[in-house]
Amino acid sequence: MTRNMKRAGIALWAAVLVAFAAVVWLQLAAPDGSDPLNLTDTLGQGDYALTTTEGETFTAENLKGGATAVFFGFTHCPEVCPTTLGDVSLWQEALAADGQALNVYFVTVDPERDTVDTLRDYVSWVPGVTGVSGTPEQVKAAEAAFRIYARQVPLDDGGYTMDHSASVLLFDDQGRFYEPIGYQEGTDRALAKIRRMIES
Repeated sequence: MTRNMKRAGIALWAAVLVAFAAVVWLQLAAPDGSDPLNLTDTLGQGDYALTTTEGETFTAENLKGGATAVFFGFTHCPEVCPTTLGDVSLWQEALAADGQALNVYFVTVDPERDTVDTLRDYVSWVPGVTGVSGTPEQVKAAEAAFRIYARQVPLDDGGYTMDHSASVLLFDDQGRFYEPIGYQEGTDRALAKIRRMIES
């Protein structure tokens, strides 16, 4: 098996794990729309403090003051992260045309390689996206607060890739979790969720 085939196999398994995690995530809410795990008030809360690409501190306070989306990923991501950033770009374009705005934070799950400067270059092409990084300990604290799955996966060449949750998490202007947008969820459906949150 060639190295490229092995990497493709790892990427496929990563996509399967991400899809499974998304299904589990969406089943956390009860059929009647209630919130038995109290995700609305607890998700994204906690004692974490990272650094943004604008030189500011990222805490739970950043979720307040406007419609916000948080997505965890990494700059060496082969497919999920660039695809999601492309989706975010489409959302931002559509929202701007209607005079609406969405604050987006891209939080790394790979702090060993993703410095603030690296993230700044990576997200610079998408309007309204701010990169977030920190020490491995700080990133782990944020992952716990947002209930994010992330795991380092070794590669045969001595390097590594990352398995991670792929949902975009939406928060209202009070910093309360609203709902997730699944990986590659249709643009119209994703925009409907964002607009419903903004207008609620």
